Amino acid sequence: MIVPAKLKIFKNFLYLAWKHLHLPPPTKIQYDMADFLQYGPKRSCVQAFRGAGKSWITSAFACWNWLMDPQKNILVVSASKTRADDFSTFTQRLIHELPILEHLKPRDDQRSSKVSFDVGPARASHAPSCKSMGITSQLTGSRADLIIADDVESANNSQTQLMRDRLSETIKEFDSIIKPEIGRILFLGTPQTELSIYNQLEERGFKTQIWPARFPDAKAITNYGRKLATSIIENADKLKAGDALDPKRFDDVDLMEREASYGRSGFSLQFMLDTTLSDVNKYPLKLNDLIIMSGVSSWKEAPGKIQWANSLDQIKALDPELPNVGLKGDYYVAPMHVSSDYFDFQGSVMSIDPAGRGADRTAYAIVKMLNGILYLTDIGSLEGGYEEKTLVDLANAAKANDVSYVTIESNFGDGMFNRLLEPILARIHPCTIEETRSSVQKEKRIIDTLEPVFNSHRLVVDQELIRKDYELDMQHQLFYQMSRLTRDRSCLKHDDLIDVLAMAVTYWTNYLGQDIILAERDAKDERLAIELESFMESTIGHKVNKGSWI
Repeated sequence: MIVPAKLKIFKNFLYLAWKHLHLPPPTKIQYDMADFLQYGPKRSCVQAFRGAGKSWITSAFACWNWLMDPQKNILVVSASKTRADDFSTFTQRLIHELPILEHLKPRDDQRSSKVSFDVGPARASHAPSCKSMGITSQLTGSRADLIIADDVESANNSQTQLMRDRLSETIKEFDSIIKPEIGRILFLGTPQTELSIYNQLEERGFKTQIWPARFPDAKAITNYGRKLATSIIENADKLKAGDALDPKRFDDVDLMEREASYGRSGFSLQFMLDTTLSDVNKYPLKLNDLIIMSGVSSWKEAPGKIQWANSLDQIKALDPELPNVGLKGDYYVAPMHVSSDYFDFQGSVMSIDPAGRGADRTAYAIVKMLNGILYLTDIGSLEGGYEEKTLVDLANAAKANDVSYVTIESNFGDGMFNRLLEPILARIHPCTIEETRSSVQKEKRIIDTLEPVFNSHRLVVDQELIRKDYELDMQHQLFYQMSRLTRDRSCLKHDDLIDVLAMAVTYWTNYLGQDIILAERDAKDERLAIELESFMESTIGHKVNKGSWI
């Protein structure tokens, strides 16, 4: 087939395709992406805000490639097999609906499934014209002229450093699949974390172009560096910081609503594609400052002294499969020293943040204390707020952890939650219950409470709680909230678990000033005195005079 000269320019083909599909004409940014797809280097990466249409545009690009050369083999890889198949299905729809592509319809003797299909003029080959695969599939053995890696990074496969390392190794396999000299690898994606694998592509010889939803300020432009789309840089004098760059798709009002929904950090990733950590102090709560131990939740006693240390030995002492959602270089550590003397906890506190204000879960945390060291023995969230099952579950958690004091967030509900919980606690586990209220900005209050505790390494966490927490949706996880919390208002979409942890720690604040060594010594002296008194009474029937040794 002779292709008209105008259709040899991909953005013209894109306009024609969108018209036949009764879609609005491509926007300026979409045309810009089309040019980069056509004229970009062999190793390219397109990063654009959520909803920019990059997958659909690239699907049209695949069709255009077959229009130019029907012998091309294209491999589509996504984080999930389903997403890759969706890409393939839409590509087939274009072939069947566009008159200019009619000759590309598979013949009866050719492959025609959504998993793999051939285009009509393609010669017989082991490799289909188009093949869709998940990133965890067996990639070895495939061959392609063009690899389209469409959102290979997802929230489910990039939460931890171990996951990111595995994903990074997997995508290296592309180099053995692509045909030499003529082959091309094209990444499409939106970063899921500040440590996105897309940040590593430049080191592997890829050229990245980024299209954020808003025109960035001067500082952000510096952070993007060479990655910011050339067309945006060239028109910088016509734009001001915060302007919507694709108002036909997302205007200023829409973007403001999405920022409120995603939270600032989520919006920065999903819509601004900004993965930079501009300030080392931006995220003050480090997972590395915690002390991680096994079985803490079941302890009735605790060591008189626990010593923190940050070393490779302490990192290696923990299970390497322990899920870590922290930022780069932030690792959990085991204690360097644990004393052999154990003592009863000095108290156990439960904090509760009832569901309300649009939330559908009730969060709680239980923190025990001994000698100025805090122990996080339980934390979680429960479905519902005022249902009896939720209240009973909270009471049972309090009983299991021998809680003596319960503090409840009272910023809403007018004390109703307390009145409902009190009789259930009285029946299952009687203890003191009180409300607490705060008018300070939540983010600052949480950081001001927890940062001194973290910096002095006075919080011990059961490693099983880390595994339990990891089962939650990422943004609902305590340790995700912990490592991403900043002093910026609404920096997180969800902050329920880190909030209840801070509430529980607040109760113990007055006890944290004690010297750990002196506290352990006093505890030993007290135990020795009790044992001496018991011995004297049992052996000679003589009670020890508290003021003397005789």
